[in-house]
Amino acid sequence: MTRYVRYSNNSGASYGILEGETIREMRGGLFDGLTPTGVTHALAEVKLLAPIEPGKILAVGRNYKSHLGTRPQPETPEMFYKPVSSLQNPGDPIVIPRDATDVHSEGEMVVVVGRKLAKASPSESGDAVFGVTAGNDVSERNWQRGEKKDLQWWRAKGADTFAPLGPCIVSGLDYGRLLLQTRINGETVQKQYTSDLIFDIPTVLSWISQWVTLMPGDIIYTGTPGNTRRMSPGDLVEVELEHTGVLSNPVVG
Repeated sequence: MTRYVRYSNNSGASYGILEGETIREMRGGLFDGLTPTGVTHALAEVKLLAPIEPGKILAVGRNYKSHLGTRPQPETPEMFYKPVSSLQNPGDPIVIPRDATDVHSEGEMVVVVGRKLAKASPSESGDAVFGVTAGNDVSERNWQRGEKKDLQWWRAKGADTFAPLGPCIVSGLDYGRLLLQTRINGETVQKQYTSDLIFDIPTVLSWISQWVTLMPGDIIYTGTPGNTRRMSPGDLVEVELEHTGVLSNPVVG
């Protein structure tokens, strides 16, 4: 199991491998052969960034039975896009946008694609997973499905800061059984294992790749369990995916 982070300090932004509370600085990109520089940093002395700069972000809706409510289970993965401009770093604020009245957190496992996938089978897709991290698919419910909802979810799911990600990408895990939890102000509001996904990672990646080619570094938010809760300025939202650390973001107005 390897934990990859992206961070900034006085020397700029770099990738590193996290070992305990120490980061081993690496040279290069995640997919073109990272090499150690010999430099180490204390985790507390750097600023953690979103651990990947994706070319595109996709997400799965309605992918846990516990989140469906009275809605029918989909026959195929229900996909949508989030813009890359919605990414937010660990520790940085989720900003409630102007005119927003019902903004919810959605803790999720996020998949990082490691190699190009086009019209791939599920087995090929499973082999193309680089790793996973934690994410928050922040959503404005009125813009998503209210009386005056938008034609698409461009605002509801894609407003600035609506895609917190991190703190690290972990490879070498059994991604099919990780505990996912979301807490607001310390209270657990979502808790479920990724084994409860309706469509698992290989199925989702294979489905997407039939029409949209996935490239190294693309990320997919895989869905949220249970009932979500409205956030308010002053809240602290934490998404914890087993082995990947805690993604913590304050909420501001």
